[in-house]
Amino acid sequence: MHQPARGLSDHIALGFTKLLRLCADVFFAKRYGHRAVVLETVAAVPGMVGATMQHLVSLRRMQDDGGWIRTLMEEAENERMHLMTFIAIAQPSWFERLIIQIAQAVFYAGFFVLYMVSSRTAHRVVGYFEEEAVLSYSLYLAEIDAGRIANVPAPAIACHYWKLPATATLRDVVIKVRADEAHHRDVNHGFADELAGNACDARAIAPYPEHAGDLRLTA
Repeated sequence: MHQPARGLSDHIALGFTKLLRLCADVFFAKRYGHRAVVLETVAAVPGMVGATMQHLVSLRRMQDDGGWIRTLMEEAENERMHLMTFIAIAQPSWFERLIIQIAQAVFYAGFFVLYMVSSRTAHRVVGYFEEEAVLSYSLYLAEIDAGRIANVPAPAIACHYWKLPATATLRDVVIKVRADEAHHRDVNHGFADELAGNACDARAIAPYPEHAGDLRLTA
């Protein structure tokens, strides 16, 4: 569900997100597997930055974090598992791996500064990012259903992480990833609302749903 922008902070977050979406559309077009590889490495940054900053705030203020740190760490780990999954599917080229390294370095530095300046805006940016992610994975799913992208078997790492059957396919993985992104969307919009002092849906800031898979699996 789209979160309407309220105030200058939200409009800046939305405008920034739309600009990045345009860049992704121009660079990747309908190569959704390769788009996922590059974007998921960036998507895993905000949760780690947010968790680090909330950890330091909790220590400095000597008070409980209200569950934010664990939720954001879970988000970062979940996004990393998305990346591991799509690397197995898309097999990125050396050029895409270079783009990943550059994008991650630039985005980490920029998001860290943004979070220090305005954590509310930072969480709103992530909320809008995840709205676009849900849309992208919906389009990915449509391409699979139309037969324009092969519905290949799901990688072993995805089957283990989401506890999918051995017969699972790419389509099953995309559905799981899209559901994860929808949860990240709600969580971060909920955090932004809470920081703004607005009422928010309690489900949006609920603890991140556990994945029972052993994250040490690498193949």
